[in-house]
Amino acid sequence: MTPAPPYRNHLHSSDDLVTTYAATRAGFVAQALEKNRRAVPYIAEARALQEAASQAQTPVDLLHIPGIEAGLLAAAGLSEKALVHLQEEDKRQAIENLIQNFLEPAGEKFVEELVFRFLLTRGDKLGGSMRNIGGILAQRKLTRAVLSTLRIAGIPYRWQHTKTRQWVDMTDDDSEIEFSLRGLSWKNADSSRTLIYNLTVPLVYNSNVDICLFNLNPDELVSTQYTSATSYIALGELKGGIDPAGADEHWKTARTALDRIRQAFADHAHSPYLFFIGAAIEKRMATEIWDQLERGVLTNAANLNDDHQITSISRWLCNL
Repeated sequence: MTPAPPYRNHLHSSDDLVTTYAATRAGFVAQALEKNRRAVPYIAEARALQEAASQAQTPVDLLHIPGIEAGLLAAAGLSEKALVHLQEEDKRQAIENLIQNFLEPAGEKFVEELVFRFLLTRGDKLGGSMRNIGGILAQRKLTRAVLSTLRIAGIPYRWQHTKTRQWVDMTDDDSEIEFSLRGLSWKNADSSRTLIYNLTVPLVYNSNVDICLFNLNPDELVSTQYTSATSYIALGELKGGIDPAGADEHWKTARTALDRIRQAFADHAHSPYLFFIGAAIEKRMATEIWDQLERGVLTNAANLNDDHQITSISRWLCNL
């Protein structure tokens, strides 16, 4: 008897893929909580700036208070990227313009004006970091599900730090490593498995792929420079945006990426498994995804908001 395709373990029809109103609401709340968490250091910086600036009797006195130049430049509207291209005299001029045009007209409220303008610039930075927050939260959720699958199976793993690119051995306490994790590596029977997020894949015209699963360990993988077609077991698109208004666009982007991956590997006579995980899945999208699953165009799919589906697809990935 032919075994049932893996998606049948958690999906019975296209309706199971559709995101519920409750899940949409919960997703927006999760994003709001993450935004508040990320805002904490900016608020702390603003308080520190306010405390230091309160020593000034007049706006011009701010020029003579040590240790607040970065805060003054931020209040002047200059981002960290912009500062790289400025000379010291340019920075001084920017601060003087801030004082003359905005702080002096504020009168005795100049410190408040300074802090408000500082927070405006920092708010822009926070907004920039939030543009892909859906994807970040999605990656964390999937990572935690994969980690849990490995843990309960008693399979040790190593994980790669996003910033340092160093591989770290598993420890007894793996709480919150999903905040810093880019990759995972483990053994499936006697074979190595390595999962990497957000990888530029040379074989797919140097396009970024959200999730890649390989049959190599990290050292072997690096030595191949990701150019060995047969080392790819599965590739997937992960779309964490929760806004229903953008759901169709997310799927179109993912579908195009998956078509590109399929064609690129066909050119190398290899057919890795392809899968899709999405947070915002509307009825029409779900019907199209289900059709691709039934025709074998996609191997697996799941709604990110459904714990059963994410657990099931994580088990599938870990057992490939």
